[in-house]
Amino acid sequence: MPFRIFALMVFVPALTVGLYHRLRVRTTEKLDRRQEGIPILISLRLIGLSVWVSLIAWLISPRSMAWSSVSLPDGLRMIGLPLGWIALAWIWWVLHSLGSNLTDTVVTRREHTLVQRGPYRWIRHPLYTMIVPFGLSFALLAANWYMGAASLAAFLLLAIRSRKEEENLVARFGDAYRNYMAATGRFLPKL
Repeated sequence: MPFRIFALMVFVPALTVGLYHRLRVRTTEKLDRRQEGIPILISLRLIGLSVWVSLIAWLISPRSMAWSSVSLPDGLRMIGLPLGWIALAWIWWVLHSLGSNLTDTVVTRREHTLVQRGPYRWIRHPLYTMIVPFGLSFALLAANWYMGAASLAAFLLLAIRSRKEEENLVARFGDAYRNYMAATGRFLPKL
């Protein structure tokens, strides 16, 4: 029971932050999500949905996810809580820095600007990077390999999708984005 409470202490604020930022930037502008490729479009959303469903299922009834549980010492599982809070702070910083540029696809909005503030100062795709510690947090708290594996799969699909996103950003911003790419890392800061 305490690990479910700890998971809720990460899940509820993350959901709140995500919904707040998504609702704040919603628009009637139509974005062609097919540009990311139908296989990526479908598989990414299905994997993302499976992560959320598995987490909610575990929160409601841990037995429902017993098929993918692993035995972890409580001390290791506890690492999931501070890791989740770090990921939560990271996601808030990323979404706050993105502002109205937030989309759920590789397509830029009509009023899109090149963001180079906040974590974007060092990393081109910090939102994608955040998936790993966030997923690991829930995998540890739930002692569940599926949540970790599905989160890793989501990150890998986002990494593949980021190539198309960067093509769109180069087409939109030209040399400004090329220079930005040269100065920053895709998922981690350049050394």
